[in-house]
Amino acid sequence: MHDVELPKWGMTMQDGTISEWVKKPGDSVEEGDVIAIIETEKVDADLEAPESGVLKEILVEAGRTVDVGTVLARIE
Repeated sequence: MHDVELPKWGMTMQDGTISEWVKKPGDSVEEGDVIAIIETEKVDADLEAPESGVLKEILVEAGRTVDVGTVLARIE
């Protein structure tokens, strides 16, 4: 199982808002697939799957703002 964390995309980035989940639990994902859209202070960014597998669970629902490093989902 691999935890998908909110990455730090810029030096001043402290948090991000899950704008939309592109994939849902049970979906197969390939490394590099866009699984969510994240709104930051400066830009909307694609959150890519860090590895291939199945998106097992989403831990942070769309609309929530969380700190960098927060586990958002799990891929198995």
